[in-house]
Amino acid sequence: MATIRQGSRAIMDGMGKATVLEALGLDEAHTAVYRCVLQQPSASMADVAGMLSMSLPRVRPIVAELERLGLLARQASRSDRFVASPPSTALRPLLLERERGLTRAHEALVELSDLYRRSADQRSVADVVDVVIGDESVRQRIAQLQAASTQQVRVLVLNEIALVSGEDNIEEDRALARGVRYQVIIESAVLERPGFLTAAREMAQIGEEIRVLPMLPTRMFIADDQMALVPMHSQGGDGGFGALLIHPSGLLDLVISMFEEYWRTATEFLPITPAPTTDDDIDRDLLRLLLLGVTDAAAAGQLGVSLRTVQRRIAELMQRAEVTTRIQLGAEAVRRAWV
Repeated sequence: MATIRQGSRAIMDGMGKATVLEALGLDEAHTAVYRCVLQQPSASMADVAGMLSMSLPRVRPIVAELERLGLLARQASRSDRFVASPPSTALRPLLLERERGLTRAHEALVELSDLYRRSADQRSVADVVDVVIGDESVRQRIAQLQAASTQQVRVLVLNEIALVSGEDNIEEDRALARGVRYQVIIESAVLERPGFLTAAREMAQIGEEIRVLPMLPTRMFIADDQMALVPMHSQGGDGGFGALLIHPSGLLDLVISMFEEYWRTATEFLPITPAPTTDDDIDRDLLRLLLLGVTDAAAAGQLGVSLRTVQRRIAELMQRAEVTTRIQLGAEAVRRAWV
């Protein structure tokens, strides 16, 4: 126990120092978890949480991110335990990619700065951004952008009440029907909306991709990378709704880059069984929802079963997987290709 405490103290003392992981954009908590596992032959999430005095819900996404980056790997004999990849092997490719990314960013900055200097005298604010005021005007712009799209529409969806509901968004259905690709990122709370699972099944069948993040900063709508709509509250006294309509410019490039970064880090909304009829179908959908962080009650509502049924099936799945925690169940479901 004394050795573990000393190791934990050393890990926490090292958190305040600049590290390679921080240079890669990972925060102190990621650094602490990697250092913790690095100093052990292997460690479970519970071990890490105990040594760092962190909660399991906090440790879980950090370990998942480190595993995705190749910094941690599951122990061959026990999939619930992790080992650290050698820093010289795991970090060098990440650093090289980071350096290449910075080089590309610098080259883009030079190019954009040159374009700006050459056109600044002719460009006005109106050439870059239109201000759209009023709910109906914003709805009209959303419909127009979708109607004019020929290749791709990308959307950020908040949990708040949408300005245009799925049922009213006829232009989305028309765009998908003519082959326009939709990439949609939703906040995880959207998964708990009544009827979302049914709607997601239907949209997936006609080409809409959905990914999930815990939270998003704003709504966003990008059409063919030629125009973006970023809603905002009007500054007027009526409390109405407004939006910025962004034309091709450096600002549009920034908006597109922001979406692409969110898309890269978001969790894929796994394909949902089109018409679940068997117990296996329901179990598969239940596991997919739980892996996305949906509550038992919300999962029950989406699947059209009782809360008691959801809890019973989870208990049965844990027994089949021979695990004792839901975290272990999720890992085993992925490993055994249940989802």
